[in-house]
Amino acid sequence: MTTTDPRVDGPPRFSVRQRLTAAVALLTAAALVAVGATLFVLESQRIDRVIDASLGQEVGELRRLQAEGVDPETGRPFTSPDRLIAFFLSRNVPDTDENLWHFPVSGTPTFVGEGQRVLRTSPRFPALVERLTRRGGVADLDVDGRTFRVAVQPVQQGDQRAAFVVTHDVDGSRAQLRELMVTYALLSALSVILISAVASWLAGRLLSPVRRLRETARGISEGDLGGRLEVTGNDDLTELQRTFNDMLDRLEEAFASQRRLLDDAAHELRTPLTVLQGHLEVLDPTDPDDVRTTRTLLLDEIDRMTRLVHDLLLLAKAERPDFVRLERTDVEALTLGALERARGLADRAWVLDAVARTHVDVDPQRLTQALLQLADNAVRHTQPGAEIGVGSRVHDGHVELWVRDTGVGVPSALRGTIFERFTQGDGEQAGFGLGLSIVAAIMEAHEGRVVLDPPGATSGATFRLVIATGGLW
Repeated sequence: MTTTDPRVDGPPRFSVRQRLTAAVALLTAAALVAVGATLFVLESQRIDRVIDASLGQEVGELRRLQAEGVDPETGRPFTSPDRLIAFFLSRNVPDTDENLWHFPVSGTPTFVGEGQRVLRTSPRFPALVERLTRRGGVADLDVDGRTFRVAVQPVQQGDQRAAFVVTHDVDGSRAQLRELMVTYALLSALSVILISAVASWLAGRLLSPVRRLRETARGISEGDLGGRLEVTGNDDLTELQRTFNDMLDRLEEAFASQRRLLDDAAHELRTPLTVLQGHLEVLDPTDPDDVRTTRTLLLDEIDRMTRLVHDLLLLAKAERPDFVRLERTDVEALTLGALERARGLADRAWVLDAVARTHVDVDPQRLTQALLQLADNAVRHTQPGAEIGVGSRVHDGHVELWVRDTGVGVPSALRGTIFERFTQGDGEQAGFGLGLSIVAAIMEAHEGRVVLDPPGATSGATFRLVIATGGLW
């Protein structure tokens, strides 16, 4: 039973644009909430300081009058605590949300101010004043859901004691702050909505290259490698577009190369297979000579197909990153080793032209393989006893290794395609036209190149392997 993971095959629950918009909205809302909370706390503390300062000012003025002890109207000392407080109340106007109270020695309290009804009817208020009358002080009082700050200053003369009380409606003073915070909350909500809308629009514009990339990638998955992204802008997404287009170019080139390789391989294998089938169909099993001749011919064709398959596999491996293994190599030893191995290929006059006494980062086995392939190619285009030279040198900051022959040379018509697969020159014997393409693949893996010298005064051809001295071309 096969199950489908909705996280893989199903559509995304939230798009990148939606997640970016939500993230911006959440961050903006969090920032505004933090600012609002900080503003509320700081403003509340400021209001508390203003209230305490106002209470302290009223009590301080009463204390100064009490310290003077002289009634300004009579020029004599105050006759009682009630007279002192009454005179003080007659000369002072309370601030907003503030009342000034006179709790006499006996009788009903009086006040100056707006008249805070909840205090006049609450039994908790006179109880608090009674508690603070002995020493004085400040305390908060909650009545009917409202908070009042109460300052009590006792006034005593002999055995008579009255109380001067200042009450401040804290909630009333904070009413403007609450209105401000409500306005701030509404504006913040509107700001979050507007910022989210702008963020969604910007995210859509910024992510449009990604959307085009997705659409192009979907087309590729359906087999179309011709689509390319229109590169716009100059940022990280622009570089992503260029990189994606470069990747498509490499993929398209690789797929085209594979198709050509398969087509050419099929074409080249068709001939030996046809030969095998034809000879097997006309073979006379009762004729020993016919069997022997057919067997020899078929083995030769099978050997040709084996070499073709080996060459094709080598070309396929050349696309892999581990095709070459670079190491510090002595070019002189590499040149001499390739020459000694080439002597066993055929009866030719093998010559060492020159050697470069230096070191370079290469794969010595692959370079030896390339030189022997060039040497084998030279053997097939020369007669017994002909001269073939092998050499190396340092030239223009590069290391060059070459194989030259004294054959008929490369026809001008083939010079442009000599390194392509299945390109065969005139007179090649048992060749598939893969040798030079293998050499080119080895040099490409070294990030170098193989070049054919221009035709000179003498006959023959010279193929050079050119590599940067640092191991990279």
